[in-house]
Amino acid sequence: MPRGALSAAALAATLSLALASCSSSSGSDSSGPAPGAEGTGGGKPLVVGVTSDPDTLFPWKATQFQAVNVLQNLYGTLTEFDKDLNVVPGLAESWDASEDGKTLTLKLRQGVTFADGSAFDSADVKSSLDKIMDEKTAAVARASLSSVKSVEAPDANTVVLKLSAPDAALPANLATVNMAMLSSDDTEEKLTATPNGTGPFTLGKRVPSQSITLTRNDAYWGTEKAKSPSVEFRVIPDESSIVSAMQSGNVQLAVFNDPLVAQTAEGGGTITVAKTPQLNYHVLQLNARRGELGDVNVRLAVQCAIDRKQVLDTAALGEGEVTGPNTAPAFKSDPDKRPCPTRDLAKAADYLGKAGKSGGVTIKTIVSQGEYATSVNEAQSLKAQLAEAKINLDLEVLESGAFVDRWVAADFDAAVALNGGRPDPDGSYGRYFTSDGNLNKVAGYSSDKLDKLFAEGKATTDQAARKAIYDQVAAELEDNAAWIWLFSGYTYTATTSGVQGFTPMANGSLQSLRATSVS
Repeated sequence: MPRGALSAAALAATLSLALASCSSSSGSDSSGPAPGAEGTGGGKPLVVGVTSDPDTLFPWKATQFQAVNVLQNLYGTLTEFDKDLNVVPGLAESWDASEDGKTLTLKLRQGVTFADGSAFDSADVKSSLDKIMDEKTAAVARASLSSVKSVEAPDANTVVLKLSAPDAALPANLATVNMAMLSSDDTEEKLTATPNGTGPFTLGKRVPSQSITLTRNDAYWGTEKAKSPSVEFRVIPDESSIVSAMQSGNVQLAVFNDPLVAQTAEGGGTITVAKTPQLNYHVLQLNARRGELGDVNVRLAVQCAIDRKQVLDTAALGEGEVTGPNTAPAFKSDPDKRPCPTRDLAKAADYLGKAGKSGGVTIKTIVSQGEYATSVNEAQSLKAQLAEAKINLDLEVLESGAFVDRWVAADFDAAVALNGGRPDPDGSYGRYFTSDGNLNKVAGYSSDKLDKLFAEGKATTDQAARKAIYDQVAAELEDNAAWIWLFSGYTYTATTSGVQGFTPMANGSLQSLRATSVS
């Protein structure tokens, strides 16, 4: 197994421990996940090659991968994930659920400060959670707090969440940077220009479209501070050029999506590459509220006309596996249970006939160039396959920022996308496919059955029962071809000699940059 890889069995075991109950409190790992190294001085700067610039520095609205990667190193969350995706303490050093599961009490870590030197306390937590829940904020994680009726702060170090029903997914949902804790004195306008978090780094310098540099936060609450004095994310538009920069010594670390680039990097002999299976998924998103796709028969025709393995082989050299909606090992979907598990052009034609579209349909489809390496190749493979079924994907290739803007606005019929996966299915899909989910406009599909299933999935802490419920969620999504799930792949972490301490994670997190050094 390559260095940094996680086996599916090991990940499944750790996830089942992390998500079995929302009433666990922690106690032993008070410093959170791999917070870094001793001391506040020394070390060499680390340069990370990336293909795009963050499109926002406001954590509650970040959906672009690069924005999330930067912001998770500037901001803190109440809970965190360790390297195996167990939920562990963050700014909350412990949490405890009431017997009926409707009250969650969090004890906050003391002595924490924001980057501006102000103290962090329960007033900041209450302010943050209340604002995330306020629809006017347009926070992308609002649906993850749908079970929270109220937030109370009885003292400076305690926060009490009153829930409408037990919520097994809540501790894991609190661990994402979209749930970052902000100072109650800060505004979106201020933070967009000057981030003010409790993370292991603070913002140093930014040159738009060129680089963003983070500096070590010597006041970070962790028992160990970041090893590197600074981390520069240097924007280099394509992955092959990043390899060249690494070979010349200008970049020390990069995470690739393109397996061919990873093979090229490793073949040079000066770069080490770690291959890590991911929870994220490549998908053709269909907007069931637009045009021809409003007819389920058209969507099913699209589903039946696609050979997912061919897309995987063509775009990603077969590096990955065909997937259904649920990608986390503890909840994994069986892709053979979907309508048309293998390509069936006859069924696709039959579905188009039922829709009264035997002559074919055209679907306007947006594609990101720069957000991840295989996007255009995936789109071209899909276009070629669907053309044989009289389904024309009219492709519009956009740079990363423009794609995200169109995506968030649901301004598309279809979108070729790579979506981040999470350890818990509610965190992955609750905000998309529930009728009141804050990203339901983007998802383009909901139903009363899905609303009921998601509510049931959160309300039980029994792992087997939750697996059965989310199997039904997957079936509802696939039977109605809400989206077309394609495959899950790998990330390829490339490092030059002298780089130590970076741990790739199955959710794509770069949080271990705090533990990374260059000798």
